[in-house]
Amino acid sequence: MHLRTISTSLIQTALFASLLLGSLHTTNAQELYPSKPIRMIVPLAAGSAVDGAARILTAKMAQNMGQPIVIENLAGSSGLIGADRLAKAAPDGYTIGGVNDSVLTMIPHIYPSIPWNALKDFDPISLVATIEWGIVVADQSPYKTLNDFIAAAKASPGKINYGSGGSGSPQHIAMALFAQRTGIDIVHVPYKGATPAAVAAAAGQVDVSYQGLGTVTSLIQGGKLRLLAVSTPERLAQYPDVPTVVQAGVKDFFFNSWFAINAPAGTPKPIIEKLNAEIKKALADPQTRDRMVALGVTIRGTNAQEFGQATQKQYALYGKLIQDNNIKAD
Repeated sequence: MHLRTISTSLIQTALFASLLLGSLHTTNAQELYPSKPIRMIVPLAAGSAVDGAARILTAKMAQNMGQPIVIENLAGSSGLIGADRLAKAAPDGYTIGGVNDSVLTMIPHIYPSIPWNALKDFDPISLVATIEWGIVVADQSPYKTLNDFIAAAKASPGKINYGSGGSGSPQHIAMALFAQRTGIDIVHVPYKGATPAAVAAAAGQVDVSYQGLGTVTSLIQGGKLRLLAVSTPERLAQYPDVPTVVQAGVKDFFFNSWFAINAPAGTPKPIIEKLNAEIKKALADPQTRDRMVALGVTIRGTNAQEFGQATQKQYALYGKLIQDNNIKAD
């Protein structure tokens, strides 16, 4: 009886020591974070607005943190593939996501059977920036203005097409809403990412595309694409001669998207806070800010709670818009 009591006591002591060591190991790991390279999954094509902004931001973050941040583009299915990989990754801070709002707030309403929950399977880190948008055509297009395009679409219902980054992508949603608002009937041509859709528009393979400016800046500057209008409240300084969609006659129509960073659900709070602080530190660098603004983004840099609240609000908003406009996967 006495020996059994001693044995039980020793087991309890050993178990406590083991738990204590495990707790100390976890604490030390978090304090030393990052101690190895970080992978950022971008569920969008290389060259997209989010991809471009992510590469600029993470270059500065990596420099400040002393560890590489490796971007892995997992495009396809409007971001479903990359988002699924991110949701299933270990929540240890060494796999994070550079995402747009489509993945978190649009796609779930169009593909309701996806194997992850946008509001439960990711932990918010920061809404880094909003990406400004515009309507583009090939430089050789007969449409010189936005009104030229609208008039042609109304004159030939179902004959004009537009390219997007896939069903449920921001390009799809933006143009579907624009078509609904202007009363035009145009054909959706989905591509495997925003960049291929932009290249298709530049080559004249599709008539028009609604794009984040970061994706098409080089094509506009290179004389391959013409920017007909921007969907911002005011004209942009980098395109002073380009009207807003509202100025072109479409009342109260605005559209932009996000570049945000999140992590698999369950990532320790100290790591989330560390990453958020490093994002803000990188965004405070004037050169980093200037390079991102040149892509057509507006710097935000929210905390995790603000990003989480914005996601919930946008999720409800786009759910209603998608349902009201009967937007479906093609």
